[in-house]
Amino acid sequence: MSKGIFITATGTDVGKTYVTSLIVKLLRQSGMNAGYYKAALSGADVVDGELIPGDCKVVADTAGLAVRPQDMVSYIYKTAVSPHLAAQIEKQPIETDVILADFAKAKQQYDYITVEGSGGIICPLRLDEKELMLIDIIKLLKLDIIVVASAELGTINSVVLTIDYARSKEILVKGIILNKYDNGNFLHRDNKKSIERLTGLPVITCVANNDENLTLDAKILCECYKEV
Repeated sequence: MSKGIFITATGTDVGKTYVTSLIVKLLRQSGMNAGYYKAALSGADVVDGELIPGDCKVVADTAGLAVRPQDMVSYIYKTAVSPHLAAQIEKQPIETDVILADFAKAKQQYDYITVEGSGGIICPLRLDEKELMLIDIIKLLKLDIIVVASAELGTINSVVLTIDYARSKEILVKGIILNKYDNGNFLHRDNKKSIERLTGLPVITCVANNDENLTLDAKILCECYKEV
């Protein structure tokens, strides 16, 4: 039986992919059969006439996954906008049956699957005749979540709002990872303490700029994953 976790964030550009790549790397270096999956990616690069999903390539390169980046994601869009808008522009709507089928393939291949979201937790994937939100994908795959946030000014508000929203949708939050963390910065240290107090959840690890590895016991990380 495979286990999975969903990695979401408080917003765009807080380092969700970077942190996700270190999560998969830690598991694989600890001897786990660990892989990665993403439902939709917009803003893909064109290399030699082929769309390359940048987030997936970062994870594959960092974690040492011998998989084509294109095979780690269900929907790839060139247009660098929200997935729902990219899907409309490129006339390729996101379908849940495709996501379920691709996730099932990942479960056959890996014991630990780290699923990365798109943008923040309130990210629309379809807003046409159907409405499909990122939270619907989390529920569809029956996953708990870890929230990635910046350690910088303003993070208390964004973390608390993200977790309150997840809880309102009956999504279980297993913990928080603070990125861009500087232990010498009193604001960052207070943000960590305040977030834990206000949410009642642990900051399971902190990641400094340019860290190449997570400072975290792989066994503790594995406990965040649930059977899927």
